[in-house]
Amino acid sequence: MPPFVVVALGALGAVALAKLISSETRRVNEALDRRRKAETGDLKTVRLERDPATGEYRPRG
Repeated sequence: MPPFVVVALGALGAVALAKLISSETRRVNEALDRRRKAETGDLKTVRLERDPATGEYRPRG
């Protein structure tokens, strides 16, 4: 095969691979964003205080 055809096929393959990777990245990021939005309502903040005797942090009661 002439070198021009090999280079052209390589470039075409690289473009196709780049498109595939970018679309897959976009799909995964959208799925992660949907999951993050769904999980934000369930989280609660718990305040901690240090136990002077043991030095451990425990939920404030």
